[in-house]
Amino acid sequence: MRMTLTFLGATQEVTGSCHLLDIDGRQLLLDCGMIQGGKADALRNHEPFEFDPKSIHAVVLSHAHIDHSGRLPLLVKSGFTGPIYSHKATVELCAVMLKDAAMLQVREVERLNKKRIKNQLDPLEPLFDDTDVDRVMQQFVALDYGQHCQVVPNVTACLSDAGHILGSAIVELWLGEKGATKKVVFSGDLGRAGMPILDDPTFIEEADLVLMESTYGDRLHRSWEDTLTELKSIFASTIKQSRGNILLPAFSVGRAQELLYLFHLYAKDWDLGRWRICLDSPMAIKATAIYAENYSLMDEDFKRFTRLSPGQHPLLSNVDFIDTTDESMALNHIHQGLIVIAGSGMCNGGRIRCHLEHNLANPLSDVIICGYQAMGTPGRLLVDGADSLTIRGNSIPVKAKLHTVGGLSAHADQAELLRWYQHFNDSPPVILVHGEVEAQKILLAQLQNDGEDGGCHGVIAEHGERLDLSALPHLVWLPAPS
Repeated sequence: MRMTLTFLGATQEVTGSCHLLDIDGRQLLLDCGMIQGGKADALRNHEPFEFDPKSIHAVVLSHAHIDHSGRLPLLVKSGFTGPIYSHKATVELCAVMLKDAAMLQVREVERLNKKRIKNQLDPLEPLFDDTDVDRVMQQFVALDYGQHCQVVPNVTACLSDAGHILGSAIVELWLGEKGATKKVVFSGDLGRAGMPILDDPTFIEEADLVLMESTYGDRLHRSWEDTLTELKSIFASTIKQSRGNILLPAFSVGRAQELLYLFHLYAKDWDLGRWRICLDSPMAIKATAIYAENYSLMDEDFKRFTRLSPGQHPLLSNVDFIDTTDESMALNHIHQGLIVIAGSGMCNGGRIRCHLEHNLANPLSDVIICGYQAMGTPGRLLVDGADSLTIRGNSIPVKAKLHTVGGLSAHADQAELLRWYQHFNDSPPVILVHGEVEAQKILLAQLQNDGEDGGCHGVIAEHGERLDLSALPHLVWLPAPS
């Protein structure tokens, strides 16, 4: 039986997750994500797929974040008609997130076309629109954790909790016929042990091959206790001055809900009573409602707190939900006493751009970066110490105090990635995806040196490489198809 795996996205970069399995001519995609970053990265999403979308029989989606799901509407628009298997909570989140992505696509193309018409150039089309998203949502097949499902002939999938965001999944795949089965485990994005709201990532014991994310393969996060201490110090300092605002660029799914939970838990300890906390993101508001409705997927601490505080849901109290554009714009006239959570998490779009425009030059304000910032994004520029940021054509000086809180990351750090891998029996070969190359090199060295037997056989995925899965546990690479 011919079984190959081709790496087509998130290879030596963090976004654009996409991997192609071919089992005797039956083609299966793992993720179909959007490439994020600067303008040049965004343009890559307009390039044709490196396969015929009509030839894809099914997709297995690890989770709803746009860098894993964002090109699904384009896939359908290009002719894909098969099922998309994912956790039921991921399906609910995709209905919100893909709609938002479609709106941003249409809005951006409208802006670009005004310039193109002036320059007598042909207008562009958005990658996809609401109609394409509606079609995608009809193709989803919702699964529970632990449910085995044949996704194409001779391929069975099972999802386990990855602890990254609501519905995020580690994907176990059994390939081939009985007696000659190979098992591939795709980590998706792994979360962290002990983080609020969600359960810890599931440990898997058996695999012939592991595809593992490596976002933070070169560093350790602060402990959860140290992170809370740092946050309290930041808020206490700003509250003492009481003359500026606090901005938190946050991913609308995952990070925004964690922040709401923390503000509820520590409202008294952090002396937040005199501050107005605003969640300024229609998508984050909808996602928060989905989190609240999926109570059964939360960890025991969250459930216990909710039982002890009836009528005070920790994600729905102590916060103003800012839905309309007019409500959001009104916040720009308030120069102190606001804590604003807004997307996008990398500051490359969304309402946070407007808030940065009005607050970044104020030395009495604070900006708290609490998530991964991809190369080329405005958030990465801030973290790297930029003196100014260009917003809507204007150069805004960076005078506000900048804080980077790595301990809030939803991604496992180096030690947690190693610990997750160490639960596999017999050190299966590992291929690193979803990480920048320098981080991957450091993590790979740790994996290869770890353990009494000298560690595992591991490599860093390169774009377009094809692996012969029938040769596992040996990594045999095939020539690119002509």
